[in-house]
Amino acid sequence: MRDTRESRLLLILLVAVAFALITVDIKGGESSPLNGARKSAAQVLGPVERSAAGAVDPIARTIRAIRDSGTEQQRLDQIGAENNELRQKLASSDTATGRTKQLDDLLRTAGTGGYTIKAAQVIAIGAAQGFSWTITIDAGSDDGLQRDMTVINGQGLVGRVTTVAPTTSTVLLATDPGFTAGTRMEGSGEIGFAAGEGAGPMKVELLNGKAEVKAGDRLVTFGSQSGRPFVPGVPVGKVLQVQATPGELTKTVLVQPFVSFTRLDLVGVVVVPPRTDPRDSVLPPVPSAPASPAAQAAAPAAPVPSGVPQQAAASPSGGN
Repeated sequence: MRDTRESRLLLILLVAVAFALITVDIKGGESSPLNGARKSAAQVLGPVERSAAGAVDPIARTIRAIRDSGTEQQRLDQIGAENNELRQKLASSDTATGRTKQLDDLLRTAGTGGYTIKAAQVIAIGAAQGFSWTITIDAGSDDGLQRDMTVINGQGLVGRVTTVAPTTSTVLLATDPGFTAGTRMEGSGEIGFAAGEGAGPMKVELLNGKAEVKAGDRLVTFGSQSGRPFVPGVPVGKVLQVQATPGELTKTVLVQPFVSFTRLDLVGVVVVPPRTDPRDSVLPPVPSAPASPAAQAAAPAAPVPSGVPQQAAASPSGGN
């Protein structure tokens, strides 16, 4: 439209009419003559607005997601890093606690038996050395280790050293089928020879075929001359079963080792044997059996505190 005098007059007229309609609408309130037109317009334009909003909102959400994706990823990365750090701290704490317990048990066993040991850690197992039941430890000839030294842990007999390098050694485990060690029964002192049976219990041949032995009886190493390959008194295991061998000169028993060979970590190599045979002293104390109900009933009553009348201490069921 060209800027002429007529166009300006028309624009002023339209503005005046608009102000007049606004004034009438405001003063009319709910009874405004424009309400009908407004409702009609809403009915026509409402669906169009909702469709437009529905089309625009996903786009807006996508734009916000793209805008915030960097921040969210950074937060996720930070949370993941913190979780990993916590896991590592927890694992380190658990490992340190477990090894402290192992070391305490090892030192207690060595101290009770009078064994001078060199502590070492298991760094490899099994087929790496070409044997079925062996471990490699991180101590060798530089640490004073020699072939045929006894290896123990806090629970008992682990095996013996078979190969020594400057900084590592190979240990033949007591479970290996080629392993043999002299044993002595707790209490009776009956002598036998224990042999490894792989994953199964060890087999012990007692020299006395008439020896009295039962499940639960315990064994220690008999010991060798000069303490090699075995020092005396090291706990071996407890009897699981006595096999029937009628007419035989020896008696066969199956023995569960004290050591858990699948969880070996810290061990000790006995570099100096004890001065005297510790016999059964290295074995852990036998758990005391709970008293039977009859024994508890026969137990003497607790003493009555001084100053309390005997009648007052008696049972309320007593008569006058």
